[in-house]
Amino acid sequence: MAPFKDHAADVVDKSPPLEMDISPDHKEQSRGDEYARDVHHQSLKGHTKNDRADMYRMGKTQELRRNYRPLSALAFTVIIQGTWEVLMTATYQGLVDGGPAGLIWSYIWTFFGFIFVVMSLAEMASMAPTAGGQYHWVSEFSPPSIQKPVSYFVGWMSTLSWQAGTASGPFLVGTLIQACAIVIYPSYEPTNWQGTLMVIAVTFVVGWLNIWGARIMPIFQNIMLVVHVFGFLAIIIVLWVLSPRASTKTTFTEFKNDGGWSNMGLALMVGQISAVYACICSDAAAHMSEEIKDAGKTVPRAMLGSYILNGALGLVFLISYVYMLTDLPAALEDRTGYPHIWVFSQAVSPAGVVVLNVIPTVLIFAGTLSFNLSASRQTWALARDKGLPFSGWLERVNPKLQVPANAVTFTCCFTIALSLIHIGSDVAFNAIISLNVVSLMITYMFSIGAVLYRRIRHPELLPRCRWSLGKWGVPVNLGGLLYSTHAFFWCFWPNTTPVTLVDFNWSVVMFVGVGILCMGDYWIRGRRDYHGPVVLVEGYNGN
Repeated sequence: MAPFKDHAADVVDKSPPLEMDISPDHKEQSRGDEYARDVHHQSLKGHTKNDRADMYRMGKTQELRRNYRPLSALAFTVIIQGTWEVLMTATYQGLVDGGPAGLIWSYIWTFFGFIFVVMSLAEMASMAPTAGGQYHWVSEFSPPSIQKPVSYFVGWMSTLSWQAGTASGPFLVGTLIQACAIVIYPSYEPTNWQGTLMVIAVTFVVGWLNIWGARIMPIFQNIMLVVHVFGFLAIIIVLWVLSPRASTKTTFTEFKNDGGWSNMGLALMVGQISAVYACICSDAAAHMSEEIKDAGKTVPRAMLGSYILNGALGLVFLISYVYMLTDLPAALEDRTGYPHIWVFSQAVSPAGVVVLNVIPTVLIFAGTLSFNLSASRQTWALARDKGLPFSGWLERVNPKLQVPANAVTFTCCFTIALSLIHIGSDVAFNAIISLNVVSLMITYMFSIGAVLYRRIRHPELLPRCRWSLGKWGVPVNLGGLLYSTHAFFWCFWPNTTPVTLVDFNWSVVMFVGVGILCMGDYWIRGRRDYHGPVVLVEGYNGN
């Protein structure tokens, strides 16, 4: 029996009044604007009566065009996760701490551990399909006494995670292009400033497409889904036909501890971050909820479907890729900085290496477009609830394009600002990028913890949804909370020991610094301006 129930019938929530810790006066504005919202609904295309019911329950106005359908929503989430592409281009730490066998086995346990997280997030996305995602769920489901400050903190961390993650895409695209240049021109010496210029160029293209080409993005995502699958097949076939292979024993049993840790178990725990990075970002679909038709059902299906599809492709690719790592030290020391370039070079000519490398480059560029979309929607949603400085500007939606153009622009500017750090220091830039995983994990912990609290203490107050975990809710939520806490802890560890300034994982410093900045802004501005999305939710009465 499947661990969830998918209700086909249309359901309008009639939950009894829930808890809150804030005056109900703020609801009057929502009720007073009811007629205006209903009129506005009629002017937009793509929404269903379930979408209208969900938006009404959450007290939100439909401002964005719902032009994503089930296939494009699935494609969007598959591309932004890009599991096999990440396993190809971002597994250096796993190969150093764990080796080929460690990378395979850590990916397997990460996949099964993370599925509890994805299922928990999917159910919440069905309960409250909003671009706010985690901070909205925390605001609605957590104990009344902490709803406001904790949702504010989670909103900042979610925004930070997506903004930092958005910067990783252009960086990967730029360095992959540099890798191709090294293969073609062996005398070429890449520099940080050249990589930064590529990041800026990619970011300008991404920003333009996500503002002026927003209506064609669903079609583009569908095309990239085809490239995602057939690109995977092309690379796998070439490697299995032309590349030399290690033995099965070496592939599945050869563990490495090149990070200098005291034992192999510790090395495996540190190296699992590569697998974690390949499995995150299912919540991307949740942040697009207000642009997806029939979001209460489509979004959770896209989240779980993309995770399973990507997980299967990722496992097949990873095993195949590790088989081809016949000389791990040589692969790790490749001039390009990418072990997969060394693997390609053992199978095909330099021209063939470039052709194969174009496939992940194009797909990561497509993922960068999706990342920018999710990051800008998350930022826009938090600004709509007055959770960020300059919220009045960030929350504006272009009435003609029906796109949060200001939030997209801010996201692009943030990416460019981070890329400038790369000119002076690889360490500082990479520390900021690592915040993508760390800050995302803590938003998973708080949101899953909130719904688990609600499910145990007041299960009758959970809103009805069309994708429900049912009786499996408590064990699945508990599993998701435990696994996300486990991953959060190991995200702070450095790659090697003894630790130097170069090897230190500076994400812990950045994480604490942003947390302090968040709390400072809350004390100065947020506690006055921010009330949390819970105050607009239909059914809350202040008791």
